[in-house]
Amino acid sequence: MSPELLELTVESEAIAGILDELDYFQILQIPTTAGLAEVKKAYYDESRRFHPDRVFHLDDAELKGRVNRIYKRITEAYSVLRDEVRRGKYLADVSGPERALKLRYDEQSEKELKKARDEEAGATPNGRKLFAAGLAALQAGQLDAAERSFKMALLYEPANERLKARIDEARGRALAARNEG
Repeated sequence: MSPELLELTVESEAIAGILDELDYFQILQIPTTAGLAEVKKAYYDESRRFHPDRVFHLDDAELKGRVNRIYKRITEAYSVLRDEVRRGKYLADVSGPERALKLRYDEQSEKELKKARDEEAGATPNGRKLFAAGLAALQAGQLDAAERSFKMALLYEPANERLKARIDEARGRALAARNEG
């Protein structure tokens, strides 16, 4: 057995033994404060190390299984950590009291995120469209246009509390800008 293959065997055994206890940051070996570039680099480094193509030609089914399992988790980690919204939810989950139950970003997490996004961005097509226009105007510093867009979105979704909060935010920023000028 080559030294490289021996190292992969030992490493994969160690990681596979604790894989279910690691969060995505630990899997990619990055801090929770890592930026997107760091996440991407860590993903490429780890996925090269544990890519299944490195062991496809071997007869060792156990090694292949471990490498596949680790590689899948590395890919899963990258999928979650490269998306700012999913990453934020995941970080909150693994920082909370139910850490052990939230190490994997699963279907339930995705449903919770979708619900939160719908509440934030709107549950109706027109609400989402106007919400997006409001956010774009807010980022461009067009505070009155942002407030108008959020108010129009509220016509489609009168119970959406987050839209009301965005209206207040736009209104407050506009007032602050007027007071400065």
